[in-house]
Amino acid sequence: MFGQPIMSPADYNRGYQEGFRAGVEYASQQSSASDNPGSQTTPKKRKVSAYNRKYKAAFKKIAPRYKTKNGKWASGGFKRAVKEAHRIAGGKKR
Repeated sequence: MFGQPIMSPADYNRGYQEGFRAGVEYASQQSSASDNPGSQTTPKKRKVSAYNRKYKAAFKKIAPRYKTKNGKWASGGFKRAVKEAHRIAGGKKR
């Protein structure tokens, strides 16, 4: 810290400009790689299970019961809504 020379504003600006140029070059390389349609593969969508569909419908149906008039969750309401939706959907049959 004490033995190193202090960077002048000209050195700082030159370093900034070189870094900016490198970033622009990198971005142009990335955009040219994404222009090729075969270069990127789209991940497979997972199949939604029957239980998940039932749970989603049950949760949407009972959620308003556990919310306040202005739409916020009541105290402990989300936890109770999740529990009831699982019960309606038919979970834990082991």
